[in-house]
Amino acid sequence: MSALSESLWRCYTHPASAAASTESNTEGWRRQQTREGFATVTEAIRSPHLVDEAGYLTVEYDPVQETAHRVGRALHAIGDQALTDAVVTDVEAEIGAVENAELGDLTGRAAQAVVLSRTDASPSQVAAADAVLDKDPLGGSELFRELEPTAAAIAAAHWLKAAADVTSDLSGIPAEQVVAAADDIEALPYRTPTAVLGLYPFADSPRSIIVEMISDAMLIAEGLAPADLDLAPGDEEADDEDEPVRLTLLDPSRPARDLLEDLLIGIHACRLLYAEYTDADDLTDEDDDIEDDRRDEIDEAFRVAVRARAVQDRGRLL
Repeated sequence: MSALSESLWRCYTHPASAAASTESNTEGWRRQQTREGFATVTEAIRSPHLVDEAGYLTVEYDPVQETAHRVGRALHAIGDQALTDAVVTDVEAEIGAVENAELGDLTGRAAQAVVLSRTDASPSQVAAADAVLDKDPLGGSELFRELEPTAAAIAAAHWLKAAADVTSDLSGIPAEQVVAAADDIEALPYRTPTAVLGLYPFADSPRSIIVEMISDAMLIAEGLAPADLDLAPGDEEADDEDEPVRLTLLDPSRPARDLLEDLLIGIHACRLLYAEYTDADDLTDEDDDIEDDRRDEIDEAFRVAVRARAVQDRGRLL
């Protein structure tokens, strides 16, 4: 049952739409065949392939189909119809959860998708993440509790660029360097958000940047190498050529959530630099002794400026 669930959810994390091609015998074609096999899973459980009179057993190449037949063979050996009915009901609920997640509905059983990395993103989930960041450009817990991490990362990349542009206008530091510059104020993991900002001139949208980074990390997690792999991304400062190189800036075991965390840290870094270059005398707070109030006022000014820039450039997100 665990193997079957894993195979079902792989259709969500590795959709055919994210493959390079869906022509016959390509990876995308195989993914599509697997996804279309959802309709036959319960039948495979109820009537699995069994060893025939000659001692042969038909084994399916498709992982979803084969794991369904394995569940069916175990139930056949047990021989309890009530148990079989209960398992089929549970599997139907799991399939429904995957289908709901594909549509961007992460309620109920589909909520498990919030911890999965996906090589695609639901437009409705991207819009929902954008709404969370519009409410507070520094982020919100809903990004981790209620939304696809890939979709949330796409929206966060858009807001990071807005924050970097606002901070660049104020400080004179190039937008792609503001997060790294903030590392002089507070130690933080700046390489990933800096890499994302550096890719904006070469990408048509934050979606293409984020999906490619996550897809590459997911390939590496499976022992595969992207065709255009950079053997040492982010290791330009390494002095020892014998040091291991990083194949990806992300944690391969959880790339989407790792990327989302780093992008939000990048927005925080922009806020730090924004505060560093803000002239407190230009703010409306007249009591110089109340540092917390001044900090809150600077933070609010940052939020307002970033929100306006994100709205102005929202076309790249859509």
